[in-house]
Amino acid sequence: MRRPPLPKLLSRLPVDGYILALVGTVALAALLPARGPAATAAEGASTGAVALLFFLYGARLSTREAMDGLRHWRLHLTVLACTFVVFPVLGLAARGLVPQILPPTLYTGLLFLCLVPSTVQSSIAFTSIARGNVAAAICAGSFSSLVGIVVTPLLAGLVLHGGGGFSAGSLVSIVCQLLLPFLAGQLLRRWVGNWLIRHKKALGYVDRGSILLVVYTAFSAGMVQGIWHQVSALRLLWLLGVEAVLLAVMLSATWYGSKKLGFHRADRIAITFAGSKKSLAAGLPMASVLFGAQAGLAALPLMVFHQMQLMVCAVLAKRFAASTAPEAAVAGAAAGSAAVTEAAGDVVASGERR
Repeated sequence: MRRPPLPKLLSRLPVDGYILALVGTVALAALLPARGPAATAAEGASTGAVALLFFLYGARLSTREAMDGLRHWRLHLTVLACTFVVFPVLGLAARGLVPQILPPTLYTGLLFLCLVPSTVQSSIAFTSIARGNVAAAICAGSFSSLVGIVVTPLLAGLVLHGGGGFSAGSLVSIVCQLLLPFLAGQLLRRWVGNWLIRHKKALGYVDRGSILLVVYTAFSAGMVQGIWHQVSALRLLWLLGVEAVLLAVMLSATWYGSKKLGFHRADRIAITFAGSKKSLAAGLPMASVLFGAQAGLAALPLMVFHQMQLMVCAVLAKRFAASTAPEAAVAGAAAGSAAVTEAAGDVVASGERR
């Protein structure tokens, strides 16, 4: 009997293909981590992918949609409260796990994880895949990163009983990688917007490809630094379990809590992905400033959580998209605001049913 082709066999597996790609990327980084010039090239490519992602979003969203997302203050306050209030409270509550479950070094990293701002790139990508409010997700994630520049070091100094600051270079990096490409896309929208609609798969490839590139770059850095050998396998398993519970609590709190607050589905999707996730890109440089030589081990919980949130949120985004008919997505966005209606309609028209 002739065997079916490999792509058909993979399509029959009860595992999302993008999850397999993420696992394969992690395995590749573990076996062949980027070192030396290759690591520099990978980091540069990751930075370029983020910039391209924001350029494409800027070109796809109208200025009116972006301004409406900017004015969506209730959503932004909700995301900020989840990121800088609920997360730190849960981190402080986890102190009871020391030392039976987590050693002090890993707990310090776990608490630092709870203080890091929300991720921007993947939150927007998953919100787009799930047919959520992309305009609001862009602003919410960007606000969290900007606020985190000041709030994260201050909270770390308060709850970790340590000093530390944050360089203005991080602010310049955020502006250059996120804001400037987005503004460039806005300025060039009248010339490239229609092209993006005709090539509707291009943005999807950037969404997924950029996340895979970030995963490879971050995991390679951890492998090269050897931080995975500084903790026992049993402690690492306990850490995985604790962070799985933390992620589950935050996903539930953001999804059901936003419903209690009266947000519509498109906004709830944006809140769920922006309010439950933590930025590895912002957290690693902060850890290097706050912890110095111990930054590698302190960042280990953040690295583990980052991989976990990407895999879990990839599944959730696909399920959200599958459970929401295009008409329902547009209707839900319309109930929130007229501009979000246009944004959701644009997502559906772009064919982002991944």
